[in-house]
Amino acid sequence: MGCPMGSVIKKRRKRMAKKKHRKLLKKTRIQRRNKK
Repeated sequence: MGCPMGSVIKKRRKRMAKKKHRKLLKKTRIQRRNKK
């Protein structure tokens, strides 16, 4: 049932999630600096 293709998509999703998380962390860091 296309296992290899499914695993590749899962890996891509994990990579995208990591990139999104980094962007969110950068935004939160900027907000903390503004508060101080």
